[in-house]
Amino acid sequence: MKRRYFIIVILLSFILEIGIMLILINKNYSFQNDTVKINELVNEIEDNFNNQEKYPSYFDYSIIDSKGLVIYKNNNDTSKNLNDAYKNRDTIVDLSIEGDNYKILIRNDLSSIIFKNNQSILTLVIVVSMIQFIVLGLYYLYLERSILSPFKDMKDYAERISCGDLDIPLKMDRGNNFGAFTESFDIMRMELKKARIKEKEANDSKRELVAKLSHDIKTPVASIKSSSELGMAITKDSKDKYYFDCINTKADQINTLVSNLLVSSLEDLEKISVSPTPSSSYILYDLIKNSDYLLKVNKYQIPECKIYMDRVRLQQVIDNIISNSYKYANTNIDLESYIENEYLILSFRDYGNGVDLVELPLLTEKYKRGKNAKDLDGVGLGLYISKSFINEMDGILEINNSNPGFVVTIKLRII
Repeated sequence: MKRRYFIIVILLSFILEIGIMLILINKNYSFQNDTVKINELVNEIEDNFNNQEKYPSYFDYSIIDSKGLVIYKNNNDTSKNLNDAYKNRDTIVDLSIEGDNYKILIRNDLSSIIFKNNQSILTLVIVVSMIQFIVLGLYYLYLERSILSPFKDMKDYAERISCGDLDIPLKMDRGNNFGAFTESFDIMRMELKKARIKEKEANDSKRELVAKLSHDIKTPVASIKSSSELGMAITKDSKDKYYFDCINTKADQINTLVSNLLVSSLEDLEKISVSPTPSSSYILYDLIKNSDYLLKVNKYQIPECKIYMDRVRLQQVIDNIISNSYKYANTNIDLESYIENEYLILSFRDYGNGVDLVELPLLTEKYKRGKNAKDLDGVGLGLYISKSFINEMDGILEINNSNPGFVVTIKLRII
């Protein structure tokens, strides 16, 4: 609708410009055809023929007699004969005084008239053009504010959404033509953000379930495997040995399947949410007991304090440390616990062969294992996951060789 009004205004301005130009042209050229004035001139000359001082002066003209001689002129530029009058397109009027014939040559200065006319037209064109320029400028500003600028904002906004930036809302202005559209666009952004949050929550839940189940499954499977190996060692019956061997084989298969599941599902395990809260340090007794199913951890004492931890994630960390000691050292485990500065220290030490000093810094990276693990099942994610979880709890995980043995130290922040 506003665009239609603008077009109407432009058309009216052009029509006005053309109309004024035609009026000016007619006004300027009608001057040479003013018969009323010419008749007045002739009458006044007739009445005052013998008194030239009373001749009118509102025209430039000359009077010639029947012989072509100039008997009067009020301007030196007027025509002096009929040839000049014809050439200059002057107005020629017959005059008869007492039987003598005269001719009045009224000057028509067409070049001056055309010049003045052109000046008037040029002035008009400039004025109307300026008005049109102002109107066009105002309309451009209107387009810029109401259409172009909102459209550019929506284009930039769509690019941000395509890049995944769903946090910044689109500024809505109901004063432009895209007001309702931008509101709908922003509603779409909010719905996309909600969908993405729900998708992330679902993926996190899936990763958490896989991580928890894999650790929870591997722990009892290891217990079943060790029990079947013990049963096979002490039984004398060949049939029982066969059954124990089947149990051991199936336990190995389950362990392999769980490890494969861990590799395929936990590529981005670091994205699992960790939600630490202040908790009593006495909870650590239960966590260590749940992980030490072979009862290899020697007696220990844990100082009473409040620590910052996520119980589920810390259970996974302790499971991993103790199960690694079972797998690679198969010795008793000394646990030393004390408070140092702002941390509660848990130091797990076994008495195995440790690892190569060159390999030691790499063990907390993804898929890194020592040479001592090449014949044992595993994927090299345990210490990497554990360190990631402890970091999220604002703690520290360190690994070192001992003499003999291997030491894993957890530092949990005290609240």
